[in-house]
Amino acid sequence: MRHEATAKSEVARQIARLIVNRLVLAVVAGLATGAAAQTAGSAKTPRARRQVLVSIPDRKLAVLENGAVLRTFAVSVGAASSPSPTGRFQIVNRLANPTYYHAGVVIPAGKQNPLGPRWVGLSKQGYGIHGTSAPGSIGKAASHGCIRLRNRDVVEFATLVNTGDTVEIRGERDEEITKVFGSDANVVVAAPQVTAAAAVSGQ
Repeated sequence: MRHEATAKSEVARQIARLIVNRLVLAVVAGLATGAAAQTAGSAKTPRARRQVLVSIPDRKLAVLENGAVLRTFAVSVGAASSPSPTGRFQIVNRLANPTYYHAGVVIPAGKQNPLGPRWVGLSKQGYGIHGTSAPGSIGKAASHGCIRLRNRDVVEFATLVNTGDTVEIRGERDEEITKVFGSDANVVVAAPQVTAAAAVSGQ
């Protein structure tokens, strides 16, 4: 009887160990599955680099991905005395509610800020794409060289681009400009290309 009780006790202990081991394995497997799912969920597929194309004659900007136009916006470009630079640049930063600094003037974020609610800085120092406190200037050559968008448009635009994306500012119409923005006989003649001496920071 004593041996039988001992044997039963040993069997019970083995069963208990087996149950515990299986529970431990189930928990470990669950944790591993959860970690894998979390890793998979957090691993975002990097999107393709996007291209921003600005046509000075058309006073328009387009965001493209793999050659397809995602969105176009009306813009203001540099005035004759402070033309927008032409060429290929990169986006180097994006700022929400920027403070405006120029010639000893500091204007905090708000309705009076010439930069509007977003600043998208270019690799050409002092130049960027931003909003405006003068919406009536959109569609005109009125800025200090930067590319201006309406405030609601620049908020959307800033979500479509990222640092490292390219920005091409064209001073003349060509085949690509015509393809993206269409043919328009009423486009404005491009302002002369900016020189290093004419480069100024600001709006």
